[in-house]
Amino acid sequence: MSSNLETLSPRLQETLADRLLKLVERLGEVTIEVGAKHLREVMLTLRDHRGLEFDQLIDLCGMDYSAYGDGRWEGKRFAVAYHLLSVRNNQRVRVRVFAEDDDYPRVATVVDIWPVANWFEREAFDLFGILFDGHPDLRRILTDYGFIGHPFRKDFPLSGNVEVRYDPEQGRVIYQPVTVEPREITPRIVREENYGG
Repeated sequence: MSSNLETLSPRLQETLADRLLKLVERLGEVTIEVGAKHLREVMLTLRDHRGLEFDQLIDLCGMDYSAYGDGRWEGKRFAVAYHLLSVRNNQRVRVRVFAEDDDYPRVATVVDIWPVANWFEREAFDLFGILFDGHPDLRRILTDYGFIGHPFRKDFPLSGNVEVRYDPEQGRVIYQPVTVEPREITPRIVREENYGG
């Protein structure tokens, strides 16, 4: 184990104490899990505590665990993972928080802690339907405003629900049910006898 991990894990356990639900060291990385009710408090501690100083949010992404482990997952369905970097200490940590309600997933925003979270949270909202309480402008960022559903959810139909096209007769964009027939696409593989030789 690297010396960074040897110092980071005990420091996280000591600093976060009972707010820390789980700490895992795997493949040279530290992942911590915290409860949704303590998320903001933990994130502020990770940013401001002397010795931790995770001053950069590198990434934030939503996750849907409904099909995890071939459907044997028994925990909460939606989670958000935050990847933080401490430039001063040359350390990284991943923070995972599960939304308490699977039907109405929501966690607190961290936009005021790391402004870069703005578009990341909008993406997680758009693609997974995870709401971020306190976000200043939570709206779709990748799909169309009239899009129905959240395309990264495991239960989203592969062909979608509606399609958008321009109708020259009506002179406007219209929405209609998807007309693409589901099909299996098998890639054509080109093999030449003398390839690479």
